[in-house]
Amino acid sequence: MSKRDYYEVLGIERNAGQDEIKKAYRKLAMKFHPDRNPDDPKAEENFKEIGEAYSVLTDQNKRARYDRFGHTAPGASGFNGFGFGGESIDPFELFRSVFSGFGGDIFGQASRGRGRQRVRRGTDIAIDLKLTLKEIAEGTEKKIKVSILKPCKTCSGSGSNTGSSETCPRCHGSGEMQQVSESFFGRVVNVTTCSMCRGEGSIVNDPCSVCHGEGLERGEKTFTIKVPPGVSSGNYQRMHGEGNAAPRGGQPGDLIINFVEKSHDQFIRHDDDLLYETDISYPQAVLGASIEVPTINGSVKLTIPAGTKPGKLFRLRGKGIKHLNGRGQGDQLVRVSINVPKKISSEEKKLLEELQNLSHGKNENGDKPFFDKIKDIIT
Repeated sequence: MSKRDYYEVLGIERNAGQDEIKKAYRKLAMKFHPDRNPDDPKAEENFKEIGEAYSVLTDQNKRARYDRFGHTAPGASGFNGFGFGGESIDPFELFRSVFSGFGGDIFGQASRGRGRQRVRRGTDIAIDLKLTLKEIAEGTEKKIKVSILKPCKTCSGSGSNTGSSETCPRCHGSGEMQQVSESFFGRVVNVTTCSMCRGEGSIVNDPCSVCHGEGLERGEKTFTIKVPPGVSSGNYQRMHGEGNAAPRGGQPGDLIINFVEKSHDQFIRHDDDLLYETDISYPQAVLGASIEVPTINGSVKLTIPAGTKPGKLFRLRGKGIKHLNGRGQGDQLVRVSINVPKKISSEEKKLLEELQNLSHGKNENGDKPFFDKIKDIIT
């Protein structure tokens, strides 16, 4: 399902300033907050969409990349794939942080009575996946083994020997503590996470003897990573819910795969183009030749025309790296240098001297002598 444009979500123009973005968010967040729309099943979905749009458009770097690429960019599948990566957003925490300066209980007693237990989230796991240039050029599939926190087998992740817990006596199951104070501006309600249950709303009285009440144990898990062609160092893939498990059945974290490109001993990468440098002899430069050059997928023939100068670039179309999330691929550039030997045999020296003697002065057509042409090419 395609995402709506973030500016459309907030109902603002693309040149909107930060104040206008925040104002639009506050208005829509209040309108679609699930606590205000208990009978609307789409309210929470809209609320999350508004929060996502706000978090991107108020971040200077994310907004610049979104303005340029939209939801799909080179190295990114939206803000949760390659390149952007986008961290997980808790729309309710975002709502609280935006409205924290307003003071007061936004939704009054009804919201307080309902309460919202904080779901503990497992930590993310970030690993580096090293890739060869050939793997990047064509795409590949890798299997990796990751050390990970899993739900404890002994207590099935509950953290309790009996598998049960009881309502926190301090916050009475809400996961929050509230302090009400009066100020010049009126009543101010300060909401904090309950320190006894750490926001879960329940506590374990009989902790598991294996995991000591956390509901977690260390294990390993094997993942198959599909690497699309064209990735580069700095791109990453976020696998939602594949990170460390959360204590006592909370939301698991994410697995973040950071792609790392290994250096190559023959090719230098420039975006999706590859540069290869090779030497040719001065007879080949003067007379022309057909040489064999390597590419990422095997060798090909390259024609060197007569009179080629040092530093000349030749382009091999379609011999580079496939474009990320798109059709086509880059090219391979071949830069030639003239190989001038420091030492030559006596026979070679004699032949060159004879050639030089034959080439004194201009020929009958008024052209430069042949040997002078060689020196022009080399220099």
